[in-house]
Amino acid sequence: MKAHQLVSQRYPKAGVHVVESSAQRESAVKKILKPAFWRQMLNLSNASFGMPEDAAVDMVWANMALHVSARPHELLQIWHKALAVDGFLMFSCLGPDTLKELSQIYAQAGWPAPTHAYTDMHDWGDMLVQAGFAEPVMDMERITLTYSSPETLVTELRQLGRNLHHARFAGLRGKSWLAELKNHLQKLRSETSREPLRITVEVIYGHAIKPLARFKVASESAISLQNMRDTLKQSRG
Repeated sequence: MKAHQLVSQRYPKAGVHVVESSAQRESAVKKILKPAFWRQMLNLSNASFGMPEDAAVDMVWANMALHVSARPHELLQIWHKALAVDGFLMFSCLGPDTLKELSQIYAQAGWPAPTHAYTDMHDWGDMLVQAGFAEPVMDMERITLTYSSPETLVTELRQLGRNLHHARFAGLRGKSWLAELKNHLQKLRSETSREPLRITVEVIYGHAIKPLARFKVASESAISLQNMRDTLKQSRG
């Protein structure tokens, strides 16, 4: 929620539409964003929940959403549809080097992959263009997370992620498998070192704009009323 607070501070007069992936997550976010009593009395809460109308928002802020979507192409199109012309998309997601140490352990043990494959930032740029966005700018950084023990690492992995891999293990793992996993995780330390366990996380950042729609020249063409309005506004500007 820190990201929401920072964006709200940057744009204090902006209306906010919060869109969550499930009713459970939406309920949790409502509790966090619930304004203080005096703000409720003055009707100063500016957050609404659910998808906005088409072309109704000037910025889409999507933090860590794309990589957990089973259909990211459709999600990009939803964002594009929600944005007004010249609207701005800003997002972050996980990249392909995320948990590479854990993936190596699973591969060596002959287990199914611990995560689905994460998309490279250059591919995200191509998909943005395919979805109708313009001027995409991509960047990335690798962050090293450290853990004092296999137990702390496993606990955080349970809280953070979901595995969308089509070949993921379908059942529940037993205690013997968990003990074997922890033994493998111990090998991430050097044998003579007491340094913490280290796990890599690749974070991809991207932004793009929604341009004015381009229409193909033909003997007969059909455009929506909204696109016609946008075109007239652009011409007057």
